[in-house]
Amino acid sequence: MNPKILLRIAATLVILHSVGHTFGFLTWKDHVDATYDEVVKQMTAYKFPFMGATHSLAEFYTGIGFSITLSLLLCAWFLLMAANLSNDDHRSIATRMLLPLVLFLVGLGIFEIIFFFPLAYGLSLAAALLTLIAMFRLMKAD
Repeated sequence: MNPKILLRIAATLVILHSVGHTFGFLTWKDHVDATYDEVVKQMTAYKFPFMGATHSLAEFYTGIGFSITLSLLLCAWFLLMAANLSNDDHRSIATRMLLPLVLFLVGLGIFEIIFFFPLAYGLSLAAALLTLIAMFRLMKAD
């Protein structure tokens, strides 16, 4: 498979990840288990000052969720840009863009292995692998 297709598949995986992530964190308070509901209540009830702002843990959690979604969408955008630059005239630019994206996706995948669940790290690591393969194929073509 050529690098352009690999990078587009990787971008699609990252976009799917961002959609799933967004749905997950926007619905994290919706649960029917009494113990879970109590934890959510505790996370939303108390607001505390931290570094000049006053928020609950739930608000921080939601803010981090939006930040990750934005980061995933930015990563997907860069993957698509690299795919479009993978022709002969701009191959070296695309190649230089890919290592930071691979490192981001691998790092994200490691955090997801530690803190989250298989679907999340599966998408991140699959996108990282596709991006790495595309990067090597672009380097080999030079």
